[in-house]
Amino acid sequence: LRNNLKTNHTMKALHALATTLLFSSCNGFIPNSSTRSTKTFRPSPSSIASSSNDNNNNNNQDNKSLKSSLKLTPEQETLISNFCIGTNTFWKNLVIKPVKDYVEIRPAGTAGPNLLEKLIAPPEVPGIPRPVWLTIAGSVPTALGWYGYYKFSVEEELFQYEVREGKAVTGCGGYGTLFPFVYGVIIGFPLKLLGVEIGDTIVDAAALWILLGQVNLYRRVNELYNEEGASLSLDNAQPPLHAWWALLPPPLDVVVGLRQVHFLSEFWRTKREEPYDKDVIAEEYFPFISAPRFTLKEFFRTPNMWFWFTKDWKDFEFEVLKD
Repeated sequence: LRNNLKTNHTMKALHALATTLLFSSCNGFIPNSSTRSTKTFRPSPSSIASSSNDNNNNNNQDNKSLKSSLKLTPEQETLISNFCIGTNTFWKNLVIKPVKDYVEIRPAGTAGPNLLEKLIAPPEVPGIPRPVWLTIAGSVPTALGWYGYYKFSVEEELFQYEVREGKAVTGCGGYGTLFPFVYGVIIGFPLKLLGVEIGDTIVDAAALWILLGQVNLYRRVNELYNEEGASLSLDNAQPPLHAWWALLPPPLDVVVGLRQVHFLSEFWRTKREEPYDKDVIAEEYFPFISAPRFTLKEFFRTPNMWFWFTKDWKDFEFEVLKD
């Protein structure tokens, strides 16, 4: 930590991390309307016409060109990895031992099979599949309190997975992602109420940190599908998420958030070779959650992917909604 958090090294690491997030954001602006599965949805002729093969080839070339131009150097990858590991270690040292002992990473299959056991299970590697229905079952009754534990768990699982697989670490783990936000709110909010100016700054910094962490989480889920999707026979022609959608106002940011829950859960389920168990929430009631990658315009013009009661609606044929 001493070696890697010197000012110049930290600035280089943050610059490299910003480059990575920039690629995620830019990549989301490149439209690709061809990835919607016709097995689930019935696109109108105008939708099909808007996704010609020529456009698809151009989009794929644009993606490859952009990725190549923003590819990190080995030195940048090492700086990011060291920064993330150092950040996780620093914040872990500020957590009391009983909590650390409880959330210590476990091998896959440690969690029990029933709902409550899965909700309170410590993180595992490979990660625990937590489908959308389970995430809602834990979050709604606790007024999103359990979602904080979900956020910690998935971040720590991805962190430990990268470490154990010998990959460059690209996230700060559960400790390094969640606890700067928690401590920022605990310290900054009372100062803000007392009229101390720095209180606002601390709360804003905490909010920015957790938001950037969310963008980075979406990028990392895409990376899992890019690197291992084909070998695991995951049926996705494109990475499923647009990372920059985390910056959109509600409820649009919830769209990508629910999709992240679904696709990360499916990745871990397949990785652990667990049997398929249909997520009714994601696959029937809210089809957009499990749909292949789509653009914002495609989402707005395609009501049959919105809800279970709009599945028979025809596409909106407005010029402004064409990709």
